[in-house]
Amino acid sequence: QVQLVESGGGLVQPEGSLRLSCLASGFTFSSFSSSAMSWYRQAPGNERELVATITGAGRSTNYADSVKGRFTISRDNAKNTVFLQMNSLKPEDTAVYYCKMTGRLGSVYWGQGTQVTVSS
Repeated sequence: QVQLVESGGGLVQPEGSLRLSCLASGFTFSSFSSSAMSWYRQAPGNERELVATITGAGRSTNYADSVKGRFTISRDNAKNTVFLQMNSLKPEDTAVYYCKMTGRLGSVYWGQGTQVTVSS
């Protein structure tokens, strides 16, 4: 069974840090390493928005303007895992964060999401 499982969310104070992980289980190394991985987030009442994307080999990344300089996406293809390091967190970063996998042939998979709450 193929699935994406996020972890690492929680409650953090403003200016704090969190590191999210997304494990892609049931995928082969070849499949995972050829897939682009993305993090999205959705706050209550808002549409889901793209936060960051990383290519299969990890050579290229892209970020939403709102997180540039604060968030870093990375991946470990040997462990079928993608990460999102979030620093200098703000209350407006509060959302459910989702992992998305886009396969080489266009197949798409989503994780179930992990809640991030930034509050004092």
